[in-house]
Amino acid sequence: MIRVQQDDFDPGVELAAMTRGADSVGGVASFIGLVRSSGPDGPIGAMTLEHYPGMTEKRLEEIEAQAKARWPLHACLIIHRYGRLLPGERIVMVATASSHRLAALDACSFLIDWLKTKAPFWKLEEGVKGATWVEARKEDDRAAERWRRK
Repeated sequence: MIRVQQDDFDPGVELAAMTRGADSVGGVASFIGLVRSSGPDGPIGAMTLEHYPGMTEKRLEEIEAQAKARWPLHACLIIHRYGRLLPGERIVMVATASSHRLAALDACSFLIDWLKTKAPFWKLEEGVKGATWVEARKEDDRAAERWRRK
């Protein structure tokens, strides 16, 4: 399931809904990303996330399909917010459920690594020096590289 939304979400409610009635699930892995209060240039007062509706969901569906092709997943959840968010607010939730923990853990890690590098979101941080667009980080590219197939 994929949702791109402005509204906040409740991780407990989301995980309960994802696993309700799924008695063959043996492991659930999840990641929740939050807005940090500081960045390379100092304190962050807010972050605005922008995206292109339709294009974003299509790309997230492709990333989800890749995870489902690589691991035996019973369920997959990607929630990504957009709009103006304050430090401490939730930005993203990724959760995977599988019969075995390793598949759930690996798929969750894959999804968040690929979301960071392949999902079409643009981040504008408001700091003491004004608003600055967040550039792609080499660390994120290196993390995603481990999932590339030769």
